[in-house]
Amino acid sequence: MDALNLLQQYLPLLIPVFVVQLGLLIFALVDLLKREKTNGPKWLWVIIIVFVNMIGPIVYFIVGRRDE
Repeated sequence: MDALNLLQQYLPLLIPVFVVQLGLLIFALVDLLKREKTNGPKWLWVIIIVFVNMIGPIVYFIVGRRDE
């Protein structure tokens, strides 16, 4: 099986995962920028959200947000 056939086979599964990841990333960054206070420094949360794919934004929503 060559790479093109493999990509065509898995692309329908990868596109929804990519869309969810991008949505979580954007939503988490917008929420982070709107909040005055977070649990930890904002620069650290930006790094976690951007570089820890899929899990980073979820961790931010569970741990990083501070109730106002």
